[in-house]
Amino acid sequence: MSDQKLSVNEYLKTDSNYLRGTIEEGLDTSLTGAFNDADQQLIKFHGFYQQDDRDLRNERKEQKLEPLYSFMLRARVAGGVCTPKQWLGVDKIASTLTSSNSIRLTTRQTFQYHGIPKRNLKTLIQDLDREALDSIAACGDVNRNVMCNPNPVESKLHQQAYYWAKKLSDNYLPRTKAYAEIWLGDDKVAVSESEEVEPVYGKTYLPRKFKMAVAVPPDNDVDVYTNDLGFIAVAEDGELVGFNMVAGGGMGSTHGEVATFPRLGDDFGFIKAEDCLKFAEAVLKVQRDWGNRSDRKQSRLKYTIVKHGFEAFKAEVEQRAGVKFEPKREVVIGDRGDRYGWIKGVDNNWHLTLFIEGGRIKDLPGQPLQTGLREIALVHKGDFRMTANQNIIIAGVAEEDKAQIEAIARSHGLMGKLISPTRGHSIACVALPTCALAMAEAERYFPDFMTKVEALQEKHGFLEQPIVIRMTGCPNGCARPFAAEIGLVGKAPGRYNLYLGASFEGTRLNKLYRENIQEAEILAALDELFARYVKEREAGETFGNFTVRVGVVKAVIDAAKDFHG
Repeated sequence: MSDQKLSVNEYLKTDSNYLRGTIEEGLDTSLTGAFNDADQQLIKFHGFYQQDDRDLRNERKEQKLEPLYSFMLRARVAGGVCTPKQWLGVDKIASTLTSSNSIRLTTRQTFQYHGIPKRNLKTLIQDLDREALDSIAACGDVNRNVMCNPNPVESKLHQQAYYWAKKLSDNYLPRTKAYAEIWLGDDKVAVSESEEVEPVYGKTYLPRKFKMAVAVPPDNDVDVYTNDLGFIAVAEDGELVGFNMVAGGGMGSTHGEVATFPRLGDDFGFIKAEDCLKFAEAVLKVQRDWGNRSDRKQSRLKYTIVKHGFEAFKAEVEQRAGVKFEPKREVVIGDRGDRYGWIKGVDNNWHLTLFIEGGRIKDLPGQPLQTGLREIALVHKGDFRMTANQNIIIAGVAEEDKAQIEAIARSHGLMGKLISPTRGHSIACVALPTCALAMAEAERYFPDFMTKVEALQEKHGFLEQPIVIRMTGCPNGCARPFAAEIGLVGKAPGRYNLYLGASFEGTRLNKLYRENIQEAEILAALDELFARYVKEREAGETFGNFTVRVGVVKAVIDAAKDFHG
């Protein structure tokens, strides 16, 4: 591929001196709250994005002021596990260094901050470092936060799976010293051209972002098939023996461009646990060398596999790993939701899963959620586990400590509110006002929308039946809407594309049903479909499967051919 065909980002990475760019100089200027265009791409590798308050854009423009710039920073927390001490540090940062005064749990099992002024960035990252946390590689063209099912029941198996999630996260961090130099004050390191600074990524890193997840069946809360690379734990007698590996998933697409599409990963076969890193590194390197570097809309691993073909990609991965795949082991992939309330694990400890609407942890009138979690962290002896559904688990609670933890949770509005099965299975992205890509609301609108959907379910007598519903402000798909039984993807303010037909378990994508419609039309369509569902469904049939069986939408079998066709 000639240099003429490279995308702008490839030149930026090449010229960045291993992700340094002119970020330090940008930090030092107080003339603007922004970074220059090139550094806006590089800061993503350090874990944060530049944003502005879009609600205030026009007002500030009229006042001849630049947009109200701030930053969203996402932490790297492999498997979503942190200690109570770390949580207290996370909470303090939110309260002192951000304008949002909140913590946002993400759909990738970590937390992020919104509303960080540029002047606070370095202090915030240094405060995270004091808690043994960081944001390196939480964004950018690298392996991002590695998810792992926080299964509170099979505690031993979870611990074994979590070990590999942590290894995958640590092994494939960028090796450049740029993060430590810029943010933590480490001495600058002179690098010669002959030195191998990035043995896995190389000087230009990956063509695009890369996401990994580890699932522990029967749970699939990490939506393993939507990831670039997924590992499905296989156990014998309660002990982890290896993984079924899947690769080539990804949610992002672009409205109106049929060459872009969401995709679920392919099953490649079984690998022994001790070979996990060999295969992960092989996949990363094939994507590094084969991925599209001229068109970023075609640069994810899913497009690499479609372009070169499954068999050619598989053979190359085996050759680089030095190990062949074994036949896939049979496992059951089931529920993608979280288990709310108290659950007892095999270790006789208790685990309390708390529902956090939209993942937003903030003190609200009558619901001081942030204060409640702070109070729990002060007395809790186990750990905190963030989930891929934007909730949090107070894990490892001894029998004698249950009553105290529950009392704090109830008195702060973290328990006691009835959550319908559908609301408990549903998620939304941040969208407006801060996300630059959002075309419509998601997080702020979703709770009210869900109340109206619940009313329809109650009207038709199946409120107890969970439906996976997801909403995003744009088709980049951060809340994995294309893997939802009902997916709503923002098209314009107040308007969404309505997708139907994904499987409840997350093993089939949905398909466009109605385009560019408003709330009244969405609810009318669902009202009609719910009435049919109750009347015509088969025993045990989920809503997504029903819409495919009766021909409301066609099943998406091969996303490259079927999603738009």
